[in-house]
Amino acid sequence: MVALLTALGIILFFLGLLFSVAWHELGHFATAKMFGIRCTQYMVGFGKTLWSRKKGETEYGVKLVPLGGYVRMVGMIPPANRSGDDSGKPMSRWRAMIEDAREASYVELEPGDEDRQFYQRAPWKRIIVMVAGPAMNLILAVILFTTVLMGIGVQQNTTSVDTVATCVLPADSTQTGCPADAPPTPASEAGIQPGDRIVEVDGEPTPDWAAANTAIRESMGPTEVTVERGGETVTLTADLIENQVVARDENNDIVYETDADGEPITDEQGYQIPETESAGFLGITFAQERSPLGAAETARVMGDSVVGVAEALVALPSKVDDVFRAAFLGEQRTVDSPVGIVGASRIGGEVLSQPIPLTDRVVFMVNMLAGVNLFLFAFNMVPILPLDGGHILGALWESVRRGLARVFRRPDPGPFDVAQLMPVAYIVVVCFVMFSVMLLIADVVNPVRLVQ
Repeated sequence: MVALLTALGIILFFLGLLFSVAWHELGHFATAKMFGIRCTQYMVGFGKTLWSRKKGETEYGVKLVPLGGYVRMVGMIPPANRSGDDSGKPMSRWRAMIEDAREASYVELEPGDEDRQFYQRAPWKRIIVMVAGPAMNLILAVILFTTVLMGIGVQQNTTSVDTVATCVLPADSTQTGCPADAPPTPASEAGIQPGDRIVEVDGEPTPDWAAANTAIRESMGPTEVTVERGGETVTLTADLIENQVVARDENNDIVYETDADGEPITDEQGYQIPETESAGFLGITFAQERSPLGAAETARVMGDSVVGVAEALVALPSKVDDVFRAAFLGEQRTVDSPVGIVGASRIGGEVLSQPIPLTDRVVFMVNMLAGVNLFLFAFNMVPILPLDGGHILGALWESVRRGLARVFRRPDPGPFDVAQLMPVAYIVVVCFVMFSVMLLIADVVNPVRLVQ
């Protein structure tokens, strides 16, 4: 059964990734058609075509390598500006690459395309076409996050007791049992039971978990704890003691250890290490239940996700060495290591096979897919070719040049020649392919494991 669920999770998440790619390309395709640009292909994947069908003037299909997709639009590269022709000089390798790219762009031109080419559209229209793809990923991420956060809800602590510890151990202890000399917890001595709902601590009402947790941490010595049990109210006296507990800030959020530069300290698996502090200790854990978030809380969580994705994107180059070592030297990968399509799908399969409530498994997979779409949005907006952000930057620069020409009454400089940047695009593609292959090897031979 575990193997079946794992395989199902891998397939479902892989299909979710393919849908995200197709959804991205739909943004480019729909806006290009809206502005009258002829689109010859709408493809999910790269390499050999596995399936395709032509409808109208566009070929729709799926290709072998699922590392992305593309919409082929005619006239992505403008004609060369032949003023000051230097055809008498030998062509440099750089120039040859530029002209080869320009020539390849002309191959698909047909009679009737004279006014249907991408470069002929106003810069603002080209920006819309290129932004539309990443925007579709952003929209999908928002829909998925909103569905989970405001619809299904997130696990939140309640005032109900989940477990009662038998003995006192510090928060940073790695022991699983109780040593012979370990004293009993105040909760077990007071007779607090799992299922009790704490309604008062030392006479102060505790309407929510934050209030109950704060009241316990700030109390010391004999303290009255009023609980609701089986429809009745019971008042117990617990002798709270000082112990090392997980540190929390003024918002009751966990505080994690940082180094001298303020960077989080992680363990061998890449998990952040919580700080500990001395505080009142009762010896219980609170039960959790799913509760939908409001609009403001949902916006805050999604904002934190955007910041996290931006930080991950900035840190991506620094992870190349770690991925190389994991792929070829057998070094252990951490939970924050980059993963490719294979690795992400395998994590989806791992999560779906876990013995936890189905809702929790589905929520995790949906959140992960939302995070992938958020990353696709941010990654494609990076202003380098062949990414969408490179084309957006070119259109913006063209708009600035033409605007300055009008202000200073100079001749129209014409469309920005994106072909001049094609050698850079080739370098980016080579680096991307090499990194993708390295990720694939690491995901197969040394995968990231969320469950040890």
